[in-house]
Amino acid sequence: MVTLQTAENALKSVYLGVVADQINISTSPLFAKIKRSSKDIYGKEIVKAAPFGVNGGFGAGGETDPLPVAGNNNYAQFRATLKNLYGKFEISDKAVRASASNAGAFVNLLADEMETLVKSCSFNLNRMLYGAGDGIVATVNSVDTTKNEVTCDSVRNIVEGMMLDVYASSGKSNTTPVRVVAVDRVANKFKYEGTHTFAAEDKLYIQGSKDKELTGIEALFTGDTLYGLNKSDFYWLNSFQDKTAGEISDLRIQAAIDFLEENADSKINFIATSRKIRRAYQEYLNIYRKNVDIVDLGNGIKTITHNGIPVYADRFVKEGDMYLLNTDDFTLYELGDWSWIEDEAGRVIRQNAGYPTYSATLVKYGELICDKPYGQGKISNISASVNDPYKTYIPAE
Repeated sequence: MVTLQTAENALKSVYLGVVADQINISTSPLFAKIKRSSKDIYGKEIVKAAPFGVNGGFGAGGETDPLPVAGNNNYAQFRATLKNLYGKFEISDKAVRASASNAGAFVNLLADEMETLVKSCSFNLNRMLYGAGDGIVATVNSVDTTKNEVTCDSVRNIVEGMMLDVYASSGKSNTTPVRVVAVDRVANKFKYEGTHTFAAEDKLYIQGSKDKELTGIEALFTGDTLYGLNKSDFYWLNSFQDKTAGEISDLRIQAAIDFLEENADSKINFIATSRKIRRAYQEYLNIYRKNVDIVDLGNGIKTITHNGIPVYADRFVKEGDMYLLNTDDFTLYELGDWSWIEDEAGRVIRQNAGYPTYSATLVKYGELICDKPYGQGKISNISASVNDPYKTYIPAE
């Protein structure tokens, strides 16, 4: 007979390793290229010495001149708090009892929950990778309360089932998370469950996540501080940005890469952009080149390249943006891989107080650090005249 203890054993001995591996592999090609480390973690913080510049003890001189004055290496200290990342699933007591006499049905029940959990963790981990750490997923443009419908600036970060916090200019305006039940990705709107008062310019965040997410790539290009340091005090904390409005081309990309190579000795090995901008670049290549090179990023993903550098399209890159990255400069610092939260008795499945349901929670403590912020670049305000054929299709109400 299948029991909760059976599920406990399965989660610990069978599913944990598989789930952790699937999250790490399926998140994105960019995440797969980022190294992971448990060094430089002290308590709840990452404290890391960041070298910059060169040793100043070099000089040329005459045969009897004094030797050059020794110059020590330059260091700044990065400080960042480990972020708490959670993934939780829930099953009802009724579902457990219904499958108690059928091991196959119970295995399918757990497998379905694990598949959904992996999808949710991978989705949000990749979203955070391109974010600024603030947790914002969208800004409200308008609301139709008769349809429980919210139109946003973009829904690229929103998916069905998400639980959202709503912040007005005066602060958080919802007491319980707002659940997304349907997303119209053509018209940039979603339907929500229950009742809530939205207003234009409200900011939407993943539940409980405001200002608590990984310090993603966008944080390199926004804000006045990074890893506890003021960007104005250290010029090398400021990443390169090309904000000139215009279309994409090989020359524009190469000019940015040349600047990074010449001024930061950075070897760009990964380019990330939106799908529309990748299509615009592909159209450019089709016009000006006879051959378009394709590279295999693994896990069945292939993409075009710029002089051998993969140009990968990710839904979480803002329209009109393109990141030029040296992935060797990024490290995900972590206390360990994904693991189950256990109670004092070592149980991972617990009844939710007051409800006939059980839940288990995955956790990971980590933070993303870029050792060389000035070695990364961003081209923004890219215009694209390429056709977007599916924007003319609006699903029927």
